[in-house]
Amino acid sequence: MATITLEHVSKVYPNGAEAVTDLNLDVADGEFMILVGPSGCGKTTALRMVAGLEEITDGTIEIGGRVVNDLSARERDIAMVFQNYALYPHMTVAENIGFALRLRKLDRSALDAKVREAADILGLTEHLGRKPAQLSGGQRQRVAMGRAIVREPAAFLMDEPLSNLDAKLRVQMRAEVSRIQRRVGVATLYVTHDQIEAMTMGDRVAVMRAGRLQQVDAPQVLYDSPANLFVAAFIGSPAMNLYNATLDEQGQTLRLGEQNLSLPQKMRGQPAIAQHRGSEVVVGIRPEDLTDAAVAGHDGDGRHLEGTVDLIEALGAEKLVHFHIDASRLQSSDARIGIEAEADTEGLASGEIGAATMTAGVARVPPASKIHADERATFLVATERMHLFDPDTGHAL
Repeated sequence: MATITLEHVSKVYPNGAEAVTDLNLDVADGEFMILVGPSGCGKTTALRMVAGLEEITDGTIEIGGRVVNDLSARERDIAMVFQNYALYPHMTVAENIGFALRLRKLDRSALDAKVREAADILGLTEHLGRKPAQLSGGQRQRVAMGRAIVREPAAFLMDEPLSNLDAKLRVQMRAEVSRIQRRVGVATLYVTHDQIEAMTMGDRVAVMRAGRLQQVDAPQVLYDSPANLFVAAFIGSPAMNLYNATLDEQGQTLRLGEQNLSLPQKMRGQPAIAQHRGSEVVVGIRPEDLTDAAVAGHDGDGRHLEGTVDLIEALGAEKLVHFHIDASRLQSSDARIGIEAEADTEGLASGEIGAATMTAGVARVPPASKIHADERATFLVATERMHLFDPDTGHAL
């Protein structure tokens, strides 16, 4: 059992490109830590530095309390699972799982026992005699994990291991990987660009942007209390609605375009918010904190927003209403968010943020809602769950 510690770790390439800057991160013994961020944010580089596949420019990396800066990948006592399974097609499942142990010349009976134990954990006992070509994608990924498990390493490193699977299988494998990691109980650093994957699997999640750590905390804390605009926009699907607004001189009302929202009493007394009286702020409202006022049956008292409906997505248990209001909305290309230039733009299903998902407001309403496209609609805002950000720094107030 071991921990993984990165202290002031940086990576600068010969051409001057800075991939990772002053990264500080602790992965506790047995902890499942997810490193998430858009493409190009430095998360895979950070993982490769821990693995010994990439030299660090500055800082210290420890595994199990031992500084490993100058140790080769083989000497670091880690096991890595990649997105491509890298299985030997001519070998059986048992032979693939036990390959590393055979290289160590482990006694045959001990080797077989370790392979059977790993197969039991992974649900592969019935498939030990099969070749990779006879397995599903999820089974092949479990074989790759089995090959890591039998080595009994100090730590696991996983680089987007589910990215080659189809959407349905990825959902199933998220639960499988989490179950396996908890049963094995080894410190694990897991890299993904999919924030849904990060939120559902990790004990803690570390969010990166442009080589810098933005926030690290439990998934629910990231969701409820994002440290800045980047984290607010990146965590959550559909993404948080972010609008430019003005706080009145009394610090009681937010003005969004021609509409007003009343600031809850508990927020009015907060010093950081009080300092922005009479000034511009950025207000964040999650889609689930906007609902159809007609269904909710609420009279208002400064909690209503009216908008024009652009599109409705009926999902059965709920509807996603895409709308626009007259207030200016932050786009993904805004420098304080800076996701558009870095992220893949496959869409909402993958949990990524792209330009297409940031151009209009979104409300999550009950299926009974009678809101229609191309009509005006009134939304009830859960103002007590609004988020306010400094418009200059992007930091949460």
